[in-house]
Amino acid sequence: MSGSTATILHADLDAFYASVEQLLDPRLRGKPIAVGGGVVLAASYEARAFGIRSGMLGRQARQLCPDLVFVGGHFHEYQRLGDAAIGVLSDFTPSIERISIDEAFADVAGCTHLFGSPAEIARTVRTRVRAELGLPMSIGVARTKHLAKIASQAAKPDGLVVVDPATELEFLHELPVSLMWGVGPATEARLARMGVTTIGQLAQSSPQSVDRLLGHAVGSKLTALAWNRDPRQIQTRRRASSAGAQSALGRRPAIERVFKPTLHHLADRIGARLRAKSLAGRTITVRVRFADLRAVTRSRTLPAPISATRALAEVAEDLVRSALADHPNEKTISLLAISVSHLDAHASVQLELPLALPDEGRRPGTKQGVARSRADRAVDAIRKRFGAHAVDYGLASQDARSVPDEFRRLAEREL
Repeated sequence: MSGSTATILHADLDAFYASVEQLLDPRLRGKPIAVGGGVVLAASYEARAFGIRSGMLGRQARQLCPDLVFVGGHFHEYQRLGDAAIGVLSDFTPSIERISIDEAFADVAGCTHLFGSPAEIARTVRTRVRAELGLPMSIGVARTKHLAKIASQAAKPDGLVVVDPATELEFLHELPVSLMWGVGPATEARLARMGVTTIGQLAQSSPQSVDRLLGHAVGSKLTALAWNRDPRQIQTRRRASSAGAQSALGRRPAIERVFKPTLHHLADRIGARLRAKSLAGRTITVRVRFADLRAVTRSRTLPAPISATRALAEVAEDLVRSALADHPNEKTISLLAISVSHLDAHASVQLELPLALPDEGRRPGTKQGVARSRADRAVDAIRKRFGAHAVDYGLASQDARSVPDEFRRLAEREL
């Protein structure tokens, strides 16, 4: 665990994409705006007051707020301003772990003799980001990463919360479990069914009961975090351990005509990123979210790492079919996600004899696997020269195209 003083900062730009749009066009300030079109990519606080959230279909958002203003997005400005904000933080400490384009952890333990207390450093950072970039930033200061991130959420919008180590459990235990890292709508609903709505209630619950409800891995992790037991340190050089992508579908029928093209598009995005980094992965995981926000996951670990788009898509299709077969009463899906883990760099390909195995196309060393890899490399080369839409695979999902590729690249910039 971190030391006995609160020296970890979690800095998070507020409603970042929407705030940038309001900065670029002052006429949008104070108005409910959304970045996107067919799908809401980001919403201003004024739009969030109407219940509008990222991932929501555009027509649903307009029903909630007829005065909602949609803007297309200035992706170069997002990149520039996000980098500049993190640059302000780096003026105070080199111990920074950037976790997305608009948020980062920082440990200021080694620089308080130069710049003052952690709270003073946080105040100076916020003041400079506002003065130099015109953007609001919330910062949480605490003894652990998990608590610092929760504190920054409690500070929003445009605030600062410093958690005194002497009263950190008192602060933490009054907050809703939804603020915890790793607690989404489905987990929140399951905890609520056992009467747990606050972090304090989770901390006081029987660990065995939590494990039975959520599984041992998730249950033990959340119980530890509820007691602020978080040993993670700042990682200034994070090596990507997985690559993932997801697509919000609204409410669509749980049928192959819907999920196959969507999975292929997600596999295309992930495969291209893996190949660009000379990586391949052995474990493919899919997540299927149903209409009531409950989600299920299925995983498969392969004998050899893969990065071929079609192979990734086929494994994902099998996993989704398995998930749907286990939940025959679920007729509607709202989100699909794929992630690839157990990554190998420059994985060697072991050539295989043609044995007419049913999964030969997914095995990189077979004749069909080699052909698929060559086709992917050709597609990658054409796109690099002529643009992302110069060539595509036959099953690409047009629905997924409602999220611009520039936005995806920003969100997926770590890999």
